[in-house]
Amino acid sequence: MAVNLRAPDPAQLHPVAGVELGIAMAGVRKPNRKDLLVMRLAPGANAAGVFTRNRFCAAPVVVAKRHLRNPIRALVINTGNANAGTGDDGLRRALAVCSSLAWSLGCKPGQILPFSTGVIMEPLPADRIMAGMPAALSDLRADNWLSAAEAIMTTDTVPKAASARVKLSSGPATVTGIAKGAGMIRPDMATMLGFVATDAKVARGALQRMTKSAAAQSFNAITVDGDTSTNDAFVCLATGKGPVARSKKDLKALGTALMEVAQRLAQAIVRDGEGATKFVTVRVERGRNTAECRKVAYAVAHSPLVKTAFFASDPNLGRILAAIGCAGIAGLEPSKVDLYIDAVRVAARGARDPAYREEQGVAAMRKPEFTVRTVLNRGKAAATLWTCDLSFDYVRINAEYRS
Repeated sequence: MAVNLRAPDPAQLHPVAGVELGIAMAGVRKPNRKDLLVMRLAPGANAAGVFTRNRFCAAPVVVAKRHLRNPIRALVINTGNANAGTGDDGLRRALAVCSSLAWSLGCKPGQILPFSTGVIMEPLPADRIMAGMPAALSDLRADNWLSAAEAIMTTDTVPKAASARVKLSSGPATVTGIAKGAGMIRPDMATMLGFVATDAKVARGALQRMTKSAAAQSFNAITVDGDTSTNDAFVCLATGKGPVARSKKDLKALGTALMEVAQRLAQAIVRDGEGATKFVTVRVERGRNTAECRKVAYAVAHSPLVKTAFFASDPNLGRILAAIGCAGIAGLEPSKVDLYIDAVRVAARGARDPAYREEQGVAAMRKPEFTVRTVLNRGKAAATLWTCDLSFDYVRINAEYRS
């Protein structure tokens, strides 16, 4: 059950001028479920993206990275099959899907971005996807964001969507996005797909910089289980049908709005982590640099021993200190490290705080949301990421995933 996460209110998801979304039940893996999404873009839209660094990246990732150099007219996303670990045959099937949609839209195959998520090392049923396209195209609407979020889910229990408006010098711009993900989640990137669109007019280079920056502060700052997928992608789209983002002030405001929407989507992924019962903010302060702080935060958030302690509401402080100590920080002095659970200082200068009482830690960790804060006392840098606990249900969900 997701931690303090409800399905989005469709009335709060603002349509983006120049984006239409259509959904179909193509039977990619299971019948009678939304599993195909087409996003059609107005001519002149710009697209930018960041992708998984897994060397076994999926066929659609390879194709999308190539096609991203071209003017993009549509995205096609399927769930149920990842088309990963499928070799040259997987590439041919991904390209066939692009060609089919391009023919329907009257554009070139290189103007289509394909994305897939689901089971790895199984042939993509491209024929079913292509057969489902007419239904998806007939469903194209500007206000279809919630249904689109449902169509890309795998083990997610809640659809993930967010929206915002930002004031630019030439008028208000809209930013709306969707994402999927619940397991196989760790920075760089995660088993997630994220698509965020704005009606602002922004140059492709500036959009790519915004996308990379937004990813660093959102999808690359979450972890559920420490596993990186083959299919991750985060794509930002700018249709140019709204105000122009030209000045530095406009670009900064738009970049902040994109980041905030991406961050809400990323945190929703953690809240809906497979089997999650706790949403945990891991913050590291007063490190020498941001990279060092992130390294310590990851060590804490990835530790199965720490995460199972979160699940049990057991403030087993030794597990957290051990994770900090094995983060690989050269010259780290344990005698300078302070540790907090929410506002409770549980360790001072590398040892149990004399004023700390076990019941304080238990009370803090019983809450569905809490913060683990480490103060290294060796600099001025800080970093924050978000994670969840590791429960019995995580094992069950993944043991039964293909059944």
